[in-house]
This record gives sequence, structure tokens and C-alpha cells, in this order.
Amino acid sequence: MIHGIVGLQAGISIIICPPGRAEVEIECVVDTGFEGFLTLPSTVVTELDLPYVAPIKANLADNSRTITNVHQATILWNGTERVIPVLAMGRRPLIGTALLEDCHLSIDFCEGGTVLVDDIM
Repeated sequence: MIHGIVGLQAGISIIICPPGRAEVEIECVVDTGFEGFLTLPSTVVTELDLPYVAPIKANLADNSRTITNVHQATILWNGTERVIPVLAMGRRPLIGTALLEDCHLSIDFCEGGTVLVDDIM
């Protein structure tokens, strides 16, 4: 089970396992409007030296389109290593619904509330 807290947004930490380096914990916002796996700011992707995959056209919340780079990351998700695509974009890390697939998400929307992500039994 993954635990997080609510401030003005629901957040959880994920562990990224960069190639040849120690694990890094990153605070992320849970974004149920984002259909991808994970976004990280370009500076973080560069700092972690995540392997480049390809450019893609991304459709943003305001319905505009942009080209962004896709990288690959290994993360620890509910105790299991997973290799996922990461979009290098934005100001803050976002967890999308592709990463939440087959999970139960529970959010207590109050200041200091609890965010829980667990496998669906």
C-alpha cells in the first residue's frame, strides 16, 4: 500500500531507481485528469539521467498540443519494480491514471487527509 497526504492537492511519494544510482524519492501530485503514467520536470529527468525513448505529441488540459520527450524509468510501485514511460514536462511531478490502473485510490479531501493507493483484490 502507498500512503500520502492531502494539502491543496492529493500527493504521494514514489521511489525512482535511476540507472547506476541510488534510489530517489519524489513527491508527486495525483492527477486523475492525466491519462499517462508519470510526468517529471525536464530538469529532474536530466538530473536522474533517465534513458530517452522518443518524442510524442501530448494533448494538454486546455486542449492545446505540444511535443514532449518520453523517457523510461524504473520505479518501486507497491513493493514491485515497474518500468514506465515518463513525460519530461511541467513544473511538478504528476501521477496519472495509467499508473493507477488496477489500483484502488482513496482520498480524504481535507487538510492533512490521507491518500491511499493499493492493489485491487
